[in-house]
Amino acid sequence: MSRRCDLTGKKANNAFAISHSHRRTKRIQNANLQSKRVWWPEGNRWVRLKLSTKAIKTLEKKGLAAMAKEAGINLNHY
Repeated sequence: MSRRCDLTGKKANNAFAISHSHRRTKRIQNANLQSKRVWWPEGNRWVRLKLSTKAIKTLEKKGLAAMAKEAGINLNHY
């Protein structure tokens, strides 16, 4: 599976690691992903999702059903 947030779609970013002598080497900046079990009241069950920490904060505010609808995902497959 890819390192991508299930609800927001956040993924890794390519960047440079710059040394003191200003040599630049490629590196990757991964999203802060957490595997999380979230209660889905409409489906009356737990759903296991891979979420970014930003998505977890937004999830507490908006709710799971609203965020899934925005992302266009069907929670029955999770």
